[in-house]
Amino acid sequence: MHHIVMFSGGSGSWAAGKRVANHYGTDNLTLLFADTKFEDEDTYRYLHDAAANIGVEPTIVADGRDIWQVFTDEGFLANSRVDLCSRILKREICDRWITERFTPEECRIWVGIDFSEVHRLERMAARKLPYIYDSPLLWEPILTKAEIHEWSNAEGIKQQRLYDIGMPHANCGGGCVKAGQAHFRRLYENFPERYKLWEEKEQELYRNVPRTRPFLRRRIDGKNHYLSLKEFRETVLEASSDIDQQDWGGCGCFIDS
Repeated sequence: MHHIVMFSGGSGSWAAGKRVANHYGTDNLTLLFADTKFEDEDTYRYLHDAAANIGVEPTIVADGRDIWQVFTDEGFLANSRVDLCSRILKREICDRWITERFTPEECRIWVGIDFSEVHRLERMAARKLPYIYDSPLLWEPILTKAEIHEWSNAEGIKQQRLYDIGMPHANCGGGCVKAGQAHFRRLYENFPERYKLWEEKEQELYRNVPRTRPFLRRRIDGKNHYLSLKEFRETVLEASSDIDQQDWGGCGCFIDS
């Protein structure tokens, strides 16, 4: 049996890989990383440090395009409901890598889903049949996200800088089309040059694909109002307007469709 860990470069996927390696060994283990070509520099550092700790070289697959090239080619800016960036650059390319090499009977696929998101694992596992998807983070002892960070630190793996500033995930360079107001405020405050890059890429897409609509939303008087990152910066961040402090959004690149 070959074991494939969907290796996102986050601490949850490291913990999943570590548990699978400890239980099954590393001779038939693949750490599969899908590169969006738009990750934070420290994500790549963590990817290789985490893989070295497990004892397996990461297997890196890539479409070759970054998320903004995909949005341009598809003529659509992804959002929290339609994540074509994740679908094309992560899920589809990883699915293709697996199905070209293994039958469902020859492998088991593991993801770093913890007890707080079991519903997402169940949804994904049903959709992926006959391939079997599971999470070793549901094995005893059950660990919280904080405990997973403590474990990786104890193993000598320095966590990613995006986690250090309180980001809920470290995908796509600290931004995400599924992210909310609190997330992009945190990005703006800590990595203004990265926020500016996202803002410029979004404005460029508006010029190339005129029908493009923003993905970031703000609820005012019970109604959703969509605004570009430029508008969010000018009318909310720089104006010190109130934002929804709990609006972090979510990622789930390998799980959601």
